[in-house]
Amino acid sequence: MADPRGFLTTTERELPARRPVPIRLMDYSEVYEKGDPAQLRRQASRCMDCGVPFCHQGCPLGNLIPEFNDAMYRGELSRAVELLHATNNFPEFTGRACPAPCENACVLGINQPAVTIKQVEVSIVDDGFAAGLITPDVPDRITGHTVAVIGSGPAGLAAAQQLTRAGHTVVVFEREDHLGGLLRYGIPDFKLEKHHIDRRLTQMRAEGTRFETGVEIGRDIDFAALQTRFDAVLVATGATVPRDMELSGRGLDGIEFAMDYLVPSNRAQASDAASATDSAPFIDAAGKHVVIIGGGDTGADRLGTALRQGAASVTTLAIGAQPPVDRGADSPWPTVPRIFEVQSSHEEGGTRRYLASTTRFVGDDSGKVSGIEVAQTQFADGRRIPTPGTEHVIPADLVLLALGFSGPETAQIDLDAGAGGAFERAEDYAAQPGVFVAGDAGRGQSLIVWAIAEGRAAAAEVDRFLTGSTRLPAPVRPTDEGFKC
Repeated sequence: MADPRGFLTTTERELPARRPVPIRLMDYSEVYEKGDPAQLRRQASRCMDCGVPFCHQGCPLGNLIPEFNDAMYRGELSRAVELLHATNNFPEFTGRACPAPCENACVLGINQPAVTIKQVEVSIVDDGFAAGLITPDVPDRITGHTVAVIGSGPAGLAAAQQLTRAGHTVVVFEREDHLGGLLRYGIPDFKLEKHHIDRRLTQMRAEGTRFETGVEIGRDIDFAALQTRFDAVLVATGATVPRDMELSGRGLDGIEFAMDYLVPSNRAQASDAASATDSAPFIDAAGKHVVIIGGGDTGADRLGTALRQGAASVTTLAIGAQPPVDRGADSPWPTVPRIFEVQSSHEEGGTRRYLASTTRFVGDDSGKVSGIEVAQTQFADGRRIPTPGTEHVIPADLVLLALGFSGPETAQIDLDAGAGGAFERAEDYAAQPGVFVAGDAGRGQSLIVWAIAEGRAAAAEVDRFLTGSTRLPAPVRPTDEGFKC
């Protein structure tokens, strides 16, 4: 363990400072400043000898959290890098974009603020790259088996790296012009700068993974033909079908799905808007009154983007009540609590309204949205419904629907979809003989840490299918709440 008395001598939770709001609204760079090594060491020392580290249960990857905290406390960066990568292919992604369920399960969180596990994690990988400790892991033998991976999001990339290191010849197909899937165009740069993706892709190419961009299965290559060409196929397309609102006025101009707004913005930041084919047009929030329907990470990302574009105002609507500041009785430790969260985007501006039920969209004579009619939410018979007589209109020039996703796009991939919209699969991730499904495409909309965990686990099952056995980590079952070996 780290300092046996660290959690007693350092009781405060410390994170690197965020750049001043007026400064960071002028660009799309990551909001955190470079951390202080001494501060990080103090935080790592708070990891206690808790006997049963519930952080393992909280993390779908089963990260060796007490061990890498101890290594960072002792200044053993090389050991920390090794421990971190033993369970996680891409800690630079989870360390920035994961909501850290491990911290919710931290034993110290019973009566103190949890250990800053996520910050320790991202510091290990960033410092490891800077020190030249993270290098390609080239397989010492080639099996002769070929695997096609559809999708280059976190699940697809994790599976591809695992299978390449097992000696298989892996080709990743991505329909966009750049690799990364949700990581590339679904997350704004102020949360995840894209050079982190490119750095990892360089490592994967050196290991032998091959990539084909601008290739859409079903359009450029038939799914059945792909099955013929490769010994195994892994579907990791994510869950990209957005949830909609069927209300009066939905057809008005200026009502957009959140991803149709964010993806072109991220393309513009990458200066590659002209290279994209069949992409949504750029939507500028400058000078507009923006209303975001739906909270969570998706809503926060759109809030931060709209503020950087110079929106006149941004209002976020949530149909439910404002969560409590502290854990409630309905979410005791070590479960993930529903608490009021202030992300970096919320610090930057905008208004958050709760118990707001959208009843219809209001338009002007030209067919453009001009407002949203909302009413106070009431709870009746277990449902959330508008309260009659409380309707009022909020001005809106641009409405962004951030209601999550219902499942993967299924039209061009010949697999059965279940009632929830995701592709059906067995416990070993197999949807058909030789065809496997991982990540959000199989479990529905979920966390980046689950995508990586499933990519790793599905890779083990693909390896077992091809060779009869595997040395890759044992699979995470779709119904598991944590990693089990």
